[in-house]
Amino acid sequence: MKILSKYILKEHLPPFFGSIAIVTFVMLLDRILDLLDLVITKQLLPFTTFKLFGLSLPFMLAMSIPMAVLVGTIMAFGRLSSDNEITAFKANGINIYRMLSPIVITAILLTFFMIYFNNHIMPDSNFALKNLIVKIHARKPTSELKPGLFTKLKNFNFYYHSKDEEKNLFNQIVIYDKESNNFPRTITAKTGEISLSNGGNSLTAILFDGEIHEIDKNNPINYNSISFLKYKIVIPDLGIKVNSSRYTRRGDREMSSAAMKKKVEELNKTRSSKIENLNKYQSKLDEIENDVSIQKKSKSEIMRVKQKIQNTKHRIKSLDSKISRYQVEIQKKYSIAFACLVFILIGAPIGMMTRTNTLGSGLAVSSFVFLVYYITLYAGEELADRLIMSPFLAMWISNIIFSLIGIYLVIFSVRERKIIHIEKIKKIFSRKNRK
Repeated sequence: MKILSKYILKEHLPPFFGSIAIVTFVMLLDRILDLLDLVITKQLLPFTTFKLFGLSLPFMLAMSIPMAVLVGTIMAFGRLSSDNEITAFKANGINIYRMLSPIVITAILLTFFMIYFNNHIMPDSNFALKNLIVKIHARKPTSELKPGLFTKLKNFNFYYHSKDEEKNLFNQIVIYDKESNNFPRTITAKTGEISLSNGGNSLTAILFDGEIHEIDKNNPINYNSISFLKYKIVIPDLGIKVNSSRYTRRGDREMSSAAMKKKVEELNKTRSSKIENLNKYQSKLDEIENDVSIQKKSKSEIMRVKQKIQNTKHRIKSLDSKISRYQVEIQKKYSIAFACLVFILIGAPIGMMTRTNTLGSGLAVSSFVFLVYYITLYAGEELADRLIMSPFLAMWISNIIFSLIGIYLVIFSVRERKIIHIEKIKKIFSRKNRK
């Protein structure tokens, strides 16, 4: 049995790791243009660029690993089925359940790993990525100096008319310097070179053939004008360097389930106090409406209490929505991790039925299954956010449905029903397309 277990697990490894690479790359393509735009326009250093792409991977791996399990299982059992090895196993008294046992145990271990990954690694990486992107957006390299527009850098306002790309010279430069005087100095130059240093945190401008205009700070009546052939301006510590400083505010996708549970407890306490206030306002309104003498004296009081009731109801509904969002994220961390085990149950019989033994066919079949799974998951999330369905049921309905289908298909395979050949289906579709 040890040899059999190793053999079956070995069949899963190449398609599993291959599909992780392909699916992650495909998901990365969706964001790569935005990330490359940041890299180019913000003139990021290689280390920062590598860090930006590296921190984007954990979120994608959270989805690509379960899908890779599905691809690996479909291909492994598809190959075993197409080569009639499953028939040979059955002839030697090894049934489907014994063949599934090693990968089910492995899937359980992978599920526990994914629970840890979704609760600790992914939230921290998402938080670090958010902080890094905020820092990157704060950078103002020379590429952001637009022709015909003023750009503020610290206490300086930079303007230039055009740029000679071949010589890397800025033409007709105007700089307002507010650093050393209540009255800004105006610096003009026909041409100049502007460059960044210190990882983009310092700017150096070398100006040629220009003038400096300034008002005397001691005697504002006096006006000074100085001509120069070459003038150098250095602005250190722009305060825009990409560094490791962190923000304290985390969103729901940047928190562990334990942190979100604490947040839910806080929101529930606030909700309870709001419900108490609502009951008090409602009791007061009933008292006013039942007492005719009070009702005649103050209609404005009735309107005021009704408004408070309405505002409190809106606040409670808003709290319910926030609580539901946090609970959805909590359940999602566990349900997506549990999908590794679910996809084993549904992938093995599908592989045996379709006899899928190539990576392309495996990705095609698994993509359809995963698309249906993801649509169900997304629909449940939307229903939970609208308070139509409970967060637990919304996030676990996909696993429940697919588990039942998987169990049925496993039993179907054990009973050795007629096998569906995917090649025959392809031939049918190809004939229809020709017609």
